[in-house]
This record gives sequence, structure tokens and C-alpha cells, in this order.
Amino acid sequence: MRFFSQWGRFMMAGAGAMAQWEIDNAKSIVSSRKKLLLIGLMIIPIILIGVAFADDIGPALPHLLGGHKAYSPAFYSLGIFMVSIAIGVGAGLITGCIGAGGGFIIAPALMSAGIKGILAVGTDLFHIFAKAIMGSVIHRKLGNVSVSLAVVFLVGAILGATAGGVINRVLYEINPILSDAFITTVYSLMLGFLGFYALTDFLRSRRADKGGDAHGGGEGAELGALCRNLQDVKCPPMIKFDQDLVAGGRQISWIFLVMSGALVGLAAGIMGVGGGFLTFPIFVYVLGVSSMTTVGTDIFQIVFTAGFASITQYAIYGFIFYTLAMGMLIGSLLGIQIGALVTKIVPGITIRGFYAMAVLAGFMNRIFALPGKLADMEIISLSPGTGSVLNTIGIWAFFIVIGGFSVWVIGTFLMNISKLKRKEA
Repeated sequence: MRFFSQWGRFMMAGAGAMAQWEIDNAKSIVSSRKKLLLIGLMIIPIILIGVAFADDIGPALPHLLGGHKAYSPAFYSLGIFMVSIAIGVGAGLITGCIGAGGGFIIAPALMSAGIKGILAVGTDLFHIFAKAIMGSVIHRKLGNVSVSLAVVFLVGAILGATAGGVINRVLYEINPILSDAFITTVYSLMLGFLGFYALTDFLRSRRADKGGDAHGGGEGAELGALCRNLQDVKCPPMIKFDQDLVAGGRQISWIFLVMSGALVGLAAGIMGVGGGFLTFPIFVYVLGVSSMTTVGTDIFQIVFTAGFASITQYAIYGFIFYTLAMGMLIGSLLGIQIGALVTKIVPGITIRGFYAMAVLAGFMNRIFALPGKLADMEIISLSPGTGSVLNTIGIWAFFIVIGGFSVWVIGTFLMNISKLKRKEA
């Protein structure tokens, strides 16, 4: 039980580190006129060409850009573009206000909106990659990056991302429903564990009457027994790190780094997330890397892992919905700014409660969708009507919670604009 408690605590810390990176990215983009102009230019063809001439250009599109294998076209209506912006706003509000990577809800939200799982994963990965390139704040954080750690870790991450992409595509070729069921199961397990831990942590903090920081506390770099045992394994080459923080530095065998990278890359390739919620606990809790080095190295690997996976495993096979990716990028930039401001006027304990609710909403959405998909594959016996009802319950529960949270955050922001202006002054 103590292990799961510690793992949940470190996963929350990893989600917080990922969120801070996204907040920095958003601020970097919004503060740059050139980047905003570039986004504006990228929107023009989506609205003019993708909406006005969709019916005409659809049959002429290359197979990989909008063929039957992509399941949905690379263009779409103005309505789905607006939905993607709304999803981006919700994810951005969670990132900015709660301090957890909003990628947790993007794939479930897209799947609930009717997008096939493999397309949702590919689009989410591309959205993360585009945001990383646009933000380019990595250059301000390289001081905390251990290049040797990052390079060896990326070897495993690229292998894992490739495996994740192959698994998703193979399952999709066998049966699109099987692919959806697999992605849904992975999300259910991950969000279920993290959501129930977050809820337990919130209730425990509330009983103790601790307001706390909205985004949780920091994690140290103290070595546990597992960290010491792994660092004692001498299988060259040994990778050194934390020379500036610990006398003589620390070292770990390349084998464990490659294995860790493979696990993170696999999660990124299957779930369409940056992998920060896994990198942080693995580095700090398992490998014994300091929090500062972990955050910088994690940011470094996300750019390459997300970029490699989105382009080589999804884009070239037609599994990226570019219109959705652009809409989510625009929406998240707005949502992150509002959410980050709201944290200045809302008690931390309240926001931690919303974090638990948001993650559990994603869990309920996927777990209620799973029986219908299993029934479609004839794994379980369930009438189509019952499966549809369960799926509808999951969708409504998800959007009610996320929508209610979004309305509360935006309403709080609008009602406290004058107070926020005084604090900024």
C-alpha cells in the first residue's frame, strides 16, 4: 500500500511539472507577435479551404491526408473546429488552474465527440509537438538538462514510441473497435489509479485542514533503497548526472535508462501524451535523479518523443486530424492564461479537489464506454441498447464535470478581473 501511495504522489508531481512546462510554453507563444501571426496564418486555410471547399476537395485529397484509413478527413466543418477549440480551452483551464497536464482529458474528449481512438491519439501527440515547437521555452531550461541522461533515455523512448504506434495501428487494422477498446482500457487503468489517489489525497488534506499549494508540494531527491540498489549495478557505460547537486555526482547504468525511456515512449505512443507523468516518478522514485534535473530532462525528451511519434507513427499513415490539432492549440493557449490567473484568488485545497474530479471524470468516461466496445467484439454479452446507455452516461458525466469546471473557472475569472488587475499592479 505504501508503494502505491508513493507512486501516486510522484505521478501527481510529474503531472504538475508537465503543466508548468505547458504554462511556460503558452506564455512564450502569447507574448510573441510573430508566433501569434503564424497561428493566424495557419487558421486561414482551415476556415476558407477546409470549410468552404470541403466537399469539392475531399475526393481529390491524397490517400494519406484524408483516405479511408484515416477514418476521418484532414478537413472538416466549422462546427468540429469550434468543438476542438472548446476541448482545448477545457484542457488549458485544467493545466493552468489545476496544475496538471490537460492531455489527460483530450483523448477521452475527442473519442466522446466521435473521433476514433487512434486518430485522437495521433492528433493529441501532434498538438503537443506543435505546442513545444511554438513555445520553444526549452532553451531557457537547458540549465537543468543532463544531456547524457536525455540522449540515452531518448534511445529507449524512440523504441517505445515506435512500439506504441505499431501496436495501435496493428489493432486498428485488425478491427477499429479493438483499437478503441485497447486505448480505452489503458486510459481507464491510468486515470482510475491517479483519480482515486488524487481524491484520497484531497480528502486527507481537507480533514487535516491544510490549504496547501494548488499544484501540490515539491519532491526531493533523497535516495530510497530501490534507487541505491539500481545505482549500485555496475553495467557500463555508466551515465553520470547531478554533479552540481551532489558531491561527486551520481551514476546509473545505461540499461535502466533505456528501459525507462522505452516505458515512457510506449505510453506516449499508445495514449498520445507527453509522458511527463511517468518520467518524473521513474526518474526521481526509481532511478534517483534530482527533481531539478528530472524536470529539465523531461522537457527535453518530450519535444523529441512527441515529435518522433506523431510524425513517424501517425502522420505518415493519415492518423492526424490537423484541423482538430490547430483548434486545440488555440483553445489551450486561452484556457491556460485564464486558469493560471484564477489560481491567485482561489484556495489551493479547492483546486486540488477539482483535479481529482477532472481525472475521475475522464476515468468514468472511458470505463462506461468499455462495455459497449467489448460487446461489439463479442467478448462479453451485452445488448446494444444497454451499451449505448452506459456510453451516454459516461459522455454526459464527463462533459458535465469538465463543462461545470470550465464555467466555474471562467466565471471566477470574470468576477475578479479588477482584483487580478490590482495584484498584477
